[in-house]
Amino acid sequence: MQYFNLHTHVYTRRENILELVNQYPQEFDAALPNYSIGIHPLFIDESRLESDFEVIEQKISSPSCLAIGECGLDKRSETAFEIQLQVLERQFLLAEKHQKAVVIHCVHAFQELVALKNKLKLTIPIVIHGFSKKEQLAKQLLDNGFYLSFGKNLLQNPEMETVFVNTPNDRFFLETDMVEEGIEEVYALAAKYKKITITELQQLISNNFNSVFKNKQ
Repeated sequence: MQYFNLHTHVYTRRENILELVNQYPQEFDAALPNYSIGIHPLFIDESRLESDFEVIEQKISSPSCLAIGECGLDKRSETAFEIQLQVLERQFLLAEKHQKAVVIHCVHAFQELVALKNKLKLTIPIVIHGFSKKEQLAKQLLDNGFYLSFGKNLLQNPEMETVFVNTPNDRFFLETDMVEEGIEEVYALAAKYKKITITELQQLISNNFNSVFKNKQ
């Protein structure tokens, strides 16, 4: 594994990239070699919740399932926030039971996310994907045990440089999500910001991968 892409919706089939491809229960693709599976807060369908959870429970034990997610909280969602909290809590508890990492989507609800993690006393790694906020929030999340994943906003917002540079080397990942740029471009900018070589960055992220995803390579 030369590159690890923590979160993408497109499987590129390139041998030098391990891609954690996002899957939704109702659109499951068994052909993907490594995936996360979860119920996104924008796409909660209460009439389908139980069948969605059945699919997640069927797939979570597969070696190809590296994480639960993306799941989380989003105050833009039409789904009532209390329902979002319940759905996320169920996914957290499943992840804890099976000792899988969780990939989180969070919009305008970080305080509630931290509170839920602490209430449940979770021990599993939790990664905030697509982190785009200020250093104060980054520090709070890191202090509460979260990992941060950087992608689109690192490429598009120069103000993210300081946040990224100040994120400890053992607590971050890189991703593409849905941007056109490849993971190599994200790595190149990240290495520049950290003032290290691509090879050194690859080793850092490989170490983080082994720590979070239990040596699945």
